[in-house]
Amino acid sequence: MTEPVHALIVDDEFQSRKLVSKMLSLFSEEINTITEAATIKEAIEAIEIAAPQLIFLDIQMQKENGFDLLDKLTANKFEVIFITAHHEFAVKAFRHNAIDYLMKPVDTDEFHAAVTKALYKIKLTNKDSQEQIRLLKQQLKNPNKLPDRIIIPTAEGYMVVPVKDISYCHANSNYTEFHLTDKTKLTSGYTMGQYEEILSEHDFFRIHRSYIVNMAHIKMYKKGDGGIVVMNDGKEIEVSRSNKDAFMKFFKG
Repeated sequence: MTEPVHALIVDDEFQSRKLVSKMLSLFSEEINTITEAATIKEAIEAIEIAAPQLIFLDIQMQKENGFDLLDKLTANKFEVIFITAHHEFAVKAFRHNAIDYLMKPVDTDEFHAAVTKALYKIKLTNKDSQEQIRLLKQQLKNPNKLPDRIIIPTAEGYMVVPVKDISYCHANSNYTEFHLTDKTKLTSGYTMGQYEEILSEHDFFRIHRSYIVNMAHIKMYKKGDGGIVVMNDGKEIEVSRSNKDAFMKFFKG
């Protein structure tokens, strides 16, 4: 059974908070607790105490700004849906990895779609975390042995992938595309930065802002400004000039 979600509504307008709370009644089975905050200070206290997984965040709140809340938090372990009367902040909102950006007055169908999407992602994250904990426990029993597989959450479910079968990863917006040696492509809802630390332990190297490659699957390196690596499947990937020196040391060593 899926654990119920705790939601936090951050808005300085009382009526707006009550409206969102009422609309959330459609999700009473999935969202069992709702906390409200009228200021950034109240929101931070609520996050510290209740650890909500989903936050509905207004942007302009008297002299405060909803982005200030996100900037004050070091680790965001929740999904955010912005609800605002100001359309001009949409780009900035999605740079903060927002699930959605809803305009006031909120359309019921758009609200339903946004919450459904958020709950789906939270469900994926929770399952992924449980599996990662299991793998961590397994690793602690054998501290000298690196885990030889990773869990990749996709839209269809969870794929258990041997690390050796990953040819390279490509960052596509806030998603990561895994290209496997059998030419399969898997898309994860996590950013590439979240996988970089894990993969770097397995002789993967970030040759470009958008690419991490498995050194075991490089066929050749072509000289150039930054250069180009040719993978075993024929894929050619540019090496950024800023990463060239470090890559060449790793490649030759």
